[in-house]
This record gives sequence, structure tokens and C-alpha cells, in this order.
Amino acid sequence: MFDVFLYPVSAILWFWHKVFGAVSSPDSGVAWVLSIVFLVFTLRLLLVKPALSALRAGRRMQALAPRMRQLKEKYGKDRQRMAKEIQKLHAETGVSPLGGCLPALIQLPVFLSLYWVLRDFTPGATSNHVFDRAGVESFLNADLFGAKLGNWLSQPAAELAAFGTDHVHMIAVGVPLMLIASLATFFSLRSGLARQTATAPETAGITKLMMYLAPVGMLVSGAFFPVPIGVLLYFLATNVWTLGQQHFLTKVVDRAAIE
Repeated sequence: MFDVFLYPVSAILWFWHKVFGAVSSPDSGVAWVLSIVFLVFTLRLLLVKPALSALRAGRRMQALAPRMRQLKEKYGKDRQRMAKEIQKLHAETGVSPLGGCLPALIQLPVFLSLYWVLRDFTPGATSNHVFDRAGVESFLNADLFGAKLGNWLSQPAAELAAFGTDHVHMIAVGVPLMLIASLATFFSLRSGLARQTATAPETAGITKLMMYLAPVGMLVSGAFFPVPIGVLLYFLATNVWTLGQQHFLTKVVDRAAIE
């Protein structure tokens, strides 16, 4: 289903691996780590415009929040009338309730494809979309400070030993990656909470809950599920990018609103 995305995503990873492999050894962990990070950055850069559109749509919906509350107070008991008045309000202001959702839906298959391309570097695989068998083996043999990029923290010690690593190295590398990625997620959600509390208090509670659940979920999945170090690098890169992007795009939208 995602093949239309998987091949382009793997092609971008292949391109960056060729670039960084030419500078250092193609089989080195440095070349693969930088390839993963720049794959994430490339895709996120291509998706900045949809993200900006989603943020602007969200701001327009936030601006309508007081009028929406008035309609709910006035027609709360008549749901049919309330729905009609809300629809009329959206038509008058040119605001679509789906405006903030559609850009996110566009981004979702790209992010899932990025995740699955990294997960498909599996032992015994003869290919991974654009990568041939040699490329798969190169990824699986690459390491970051002794932790193999294709292995995960909860893997049995015997399996880790077969790949030339162990739990000590996997934990030493994997835990900091998970912690930094979790902190980036926490601060990304927290940065939007204050504004959301002021403009859309009915949904602020959900954001506050996710602010704690999402980082914990990332730590649990990384520690107890088969999430390779390469995928943890993806989580780290994408969450750090999200934190920086949110800060930058918020300033852009705020500046445009003042002007």
C-alpha cells in the first residue's frame, strides 16, 4: 500500500548514504547515522509547507473559539440548529474544520514509510526497496559506539552476540537516544499547551495528557519492543526537528498576524 512512498524514501536514504559513504567508509556507523538524520531532515523540509498550512488553519480555528462557545451556549440543547449555525459560521469566515487535518494526513504516509524503510533492514533480506543485499548487510553491520543499528535493546543476548554487540553497548547508546527524543516530544507538546488552553480549553486536557503519555510510550516501546537503534535515531531526529520547526513556524505565523 505504501510502496509509492517506500521507494522514494529509500532512494533519498540511498542518496545520502552515497554522499556520506564517499566521505567516510560506506559501511561505517557515521555514514549510516548521518544518512538517517539527513533523510529525516530532507523529508521534513519538503513537508514544511503543509505543516505551515496546518498551523495557520489551527490559528483560524482558535480565533473562532469564542464565537463557537457562544453558539454552543445558545443552541446547546438543539444540536441540529447548532450544527447548522457552526456550518454557517465556517462559510462566512472561510474557515474549514478540516484545514488543520488534511496537511497532517498528507504527512502521515511519508512518516510511516520512513519508519518502515528503516525497519525493513532485516537479517537475511536480499533487498530493501532501492537497496540491494550488500546495502542491507552494510546497514546491519554498521554500529554507533558499539551498538548495531539494526538491533534493539530487548533482543536476546545470544542474538546480539551473533551481530557483534551486547546489552551494555545497546543500552549505553539506546537509552540516551530515547531520553532526548522523549524530551523533545514533551517540550514540543508543552510549547503549544498554553496557547491552546487560552483558545481551546476543551481540547487542552487531551494535549496535556499526551504531553506525558507520548514520551513514556516512546521509552517503553524502545526498551521492550523490537525497535532498532536506527529507528531510535529516526525518532530522535524527527522529534528534535519538530521542536525546532514548531518554534520557527510559530514565529512566522505570529509575525504575519501582527503585520
